[in-house]
Amino acid sequence: MVSSSEVWPARNVAEFAYCPRLFYLMEVEGIHVASHDTEAGQRIHKRVNSPSSRRKKKVTSADPSQENPDNDSPRVERSLTLTDDTLGLMAVLDLAEISGTIAVPIEYRKGRPRRPGFIGDHEQPPEPWPTDRIQLAFQAILLERAGYTVNKGILYYASERCRLEVVLTDELRQEAMATLNAAREAATKPRPLPLINDPKCPRCSLNSVCLPDEIQAARCSETSARALWPPRDDGIHIVAQSHGTKVGIRGSALHVTEVNSGDVQQIPLSSLESLSLLGPVQISTQALHTLTDRNIPVAFLSAAGRLVSIVDPMESVSADTRRNQVRVLDQPEKCLELARALIAAKIRNQRTLLMRNAENLSKSVKDDLHEQAIAAEKGESLASLRGHEGQAAAIYFEHFGRMLSDEFREEFDKHGRQRRPPTDPVNSCLSMGYSMLTNDCVAALRTGRLEPSIGALHVSRPGRPALALDLMEPFRPLIADSLTITAFNRGELRPGHFQKTSAGCLFSEHGRKAFFEAYGRRMSDEVTHPTFGYKLSYRRMLILHARMIAAWMNGEVPNLSFLTTR
Repeated sequence: MVSSSEVWPARNVAEFAYCPRLFYLMEVEGIHVASHDTEAGQRIHKRVNSPSSRRKKKVTSADPSQENPDNDSPRVERSLTLTDDTLGLMAVLDLAEISGTIAVPIEYRKGRPRRPGFIGDHEQPPEPWPTDRIQLAFQAILLERAGYTVNKGILYYASERCRLEVVLTDELRQEAMATLNAAREAATKPRPLPLINDPKCPRCSLNSVCLPDEIQAARCSETSARALWPPRDDGIHIVAQSHGTKVGIRGSALHVTEVNSGDVQQIPLSSLESLSLLGPVQISTQALHTLTDRNIPVAFLSAAGRLVSIVDPMESVSADTRRNQVRVLDQPEKCLELARALIAAKIRNQRTLLMRNAENLSKSVKDDLHEQAIAAEKGESLASLRGHEGQAAAIYFEHFGRMLSDEFREEFDKHGRQRRPPTDPVNSCLSMGYSMLTNDCVAALRTGRLEPSIGALHVSRPGRPALALDLMEPFRPLIADSLTITAFNRGELRPGHFQKTSAGCLFSEHGRKAFFEAYGRRMSDEVTHPTFGYKLSYRRMLILHARMIAAWMNGEVPNLSFLTTR
């Protein structure tokens, strides 16, 4: 007998026959992602679960929910919940027609029934899908354990208004119980590997979490990856940074009020992906609750852009992935393996950025950075790896000013890279870019079910997102550095956007707005992944790498590679 905490929904267990990995993600790790299909199914079930009408009317539809209310008709129960702690199984029946002790479960499906095809010139009649039959068998078993007799069930496929009767045989019940036992056994083992090039994957709402083609491509170089998820989320990412701004909820929209200007913005919650509050910005408790319910992270940052805290929904927690992360990163050789891949990719991206933008770059600089990247790939310890990273950074920032216009080059060359405090506009922009990139890396790791504070290259300290700092290394040149060069050279950032104080050179309010506009565009830019061959925005590329790190820690892929550009 299992405890009540191990009771599983029959629908999720039935998915085990469809895809064991899908069942594991949904039921063991608690990952659910909405899609067009799931929302359409919810609309259908909402209509089915509405209260029955007691007016007599003629039945003109094959829809079994339009029951005849005559006295001789069976009693109809909607949204009937059944649970059996012994089996560790629960089910919510869409409809159940009950006549005395005889019960007929009726299950609604959004899609179409299975079409077996033709035999000769004759088309075979439609059939239920195997997972739907198993789910109906689970419902019958629970009804029987509640004292009812169940001989048949009904599946109604709404898209074709097709009503199929399923005879609930002993063989079908045995198949359902075998599926339950197999699912229970699989839940005690590591996450199953994804299906290989399966046609079911493109329609699955969890393909961006499961990463079936990416994992198989990492395991076998001969396997190519399909572009299963859109390159950009096209959601809204809000950064509230004006002093005294208030954030609240009005209906189904985020209500943002700027006190100084009196401007009011209404942002639909359905389009919101993240919210960042910079400095003295107020947010209501109701807004926090609503955003958390919708799995929208809320980041609190200092006025300088340093991440202070993040309100993250509990849905992003996976005990198995966190446990494996601790075990893997407790091994020095694994930490070194991850750190090598990160730093080698970072140095290569620094070299590429200099080659693209620096004036009169000598061949010796290119060769030195190339040698440091190769040495980083072969580093024998974290200390030697940090040495190669530091040597490459010294070469890189020595020539960084060559990528800037003359107006800003001289001041940057005078100070070099300075961060505490930033001494000039370029250093200020770099620091803000790294702070925002850290914030996005924390959000990506949370999405990947990883703990940001436990890292490989960076030492874990209280309040330090060490793994986020690890993840951002290859992306520093691609996002923050490239953004800085472009914004200054195009005149998006000007000397008037900065003010020099005793705390260093800081953004003015107008400067911050200009920076965040440029940063948002950069994060939406699409780039081609060198291994998988498809394009993703930089924001989604961070999420992809976070999930691939999680797959590596879970033992699903043998090695890691990070984004590099040419």
